[in-house]
Amino acid sequence: MHYKLPVSKYTSIKQLLYSYLIKSLSIDTYNPENICIKGEKIPLYKGRDGNRFFYTSSVSLRLSKSQNRKALELASAIASDLSGICEDVFSIQIVPPGWINFELTHSTLATWLQSLVVGSLGRAGEHTSLREAAPTTTLSNLGSRGAEETIDAQCPVPNSLFAVEYAHARCCSLVLLAHREGLIKLKEPVPNTSPAFWDVIFPNPLPWLNCDGTLQLNHPDERRLIGELIQVVDTIECPDVSGSVKWEKVALNLSQAFEKFWSNCRIWGEVKITSPELAQARLGLLMATQSVLKFVLEENLGVFAPLEL
Repeated sequence: MHYKLPVSKYTSIKQLLYSYLIKSLSIDTYNPENICIKGEKIPLYKGRDGNRFFYTSSVSLRLSKSQNRKALELASAIASDLSGICEDVFSIQIVPPGWINFELTHSTLATWLQSLVVGSLGRAGEHTSLREAAPTTTLSNLGSRGAEETIDAQCPVPNSLFAVEYAHARCCSLVLLAHREGLIKLKEPVPNTSPAFWDVIFPNPLPWLNCDGTLQLNHPDERRLIGELIQVVDTIECPDVSGSVKWEKVALNLSQAFEKFWSNCRIWGEVKITSPELAQARLGLLMATQSVLKFVLEENLGVFAPLEL
């Protein structure tokens, strides 16, 4: 199947969704000078459901009093504003008494995973958007990784991060094995230290989607790993400045999700022979995981990300 997967200008899914919400709330109906959340972040949380990837917002509940409108009515109005500009990025659902759920479409997930493979993490703003009509308005403090971001400055105990280093090295060795066996083709067989760690020539883009446009990665451990990747990238690009981020715990959680995935989701053997595109999509998930592990190890923990152990 041939489809276009332009890389997003927003590495973080949460960051992208914020931009849409800000666009909607900036119209005259919801004058930002009058809203009760002025000076605060729009309430937006990643949902906890292993079967789907979604975010939920209580913004209409927060605005209903200042706007003198019922929360459910306000939620419907906001959803209507957003549906015309992001319907191919998120599907929107209103939940009483006024919650707004935003579920990622399969094509959005495919685009985002591909962006991690090509090394977009930490380079937000250098790429084209998910769709040319995407809004350009963002929160002033989104995507910044400056002095306001609170990171644990203490050097972690090396032994406590061995599992993370092992997971990173394992990802690297598996990708290189796939290149040697012809399952994928890399421009540079030996990875370098540039942001675009893996330069995949074939298949390009990776076959994330089935012929019907649905994501190939549907095993519970695949979805758990994708969910963990979304959470980690959100933490990197949209840090919670109200408290320190426990990066060691973040890294360990991601490495554990990888281990579960690798234990239960085969790439070689029968899968490679009968479902090569599924094997390639799983390799893509390996590359995306390696990209995020490398970033957290080197940028947030100050630890070298080994290619082998």
